[in-house]
Amino acid sequence: MYFRRLEDLRNDYDLTQQDIADYLGCMREVYRRYEKGTRTIPIDFLIKLADLYGVSVDYLLEHTPKKNPAPRLLKKP
Repeated sequence: MYFRRLEDLRNDYDLTQQDIADYLGCMREVYRRYEKGTRTIPIDFLIKLADLYGVSVDYLLEHTPKKNPAPRLLKKP
């Protein structure tokens, strides 16, 4: 699966693949493979990327066109 939105968001923020690799704590080539879909992205990296860009994981995975996370259904006690 090609993660077009990862590349688009990275470019929107004028970041390089190396910038994102450094943020995730991985090598640039590993991140490039995540972005191109030739390697599976660990869920913890998806969460970090969603937090970085202020979008939902569902948006990154192209499960929704909405960038913002859905409101929480459960409220903290």
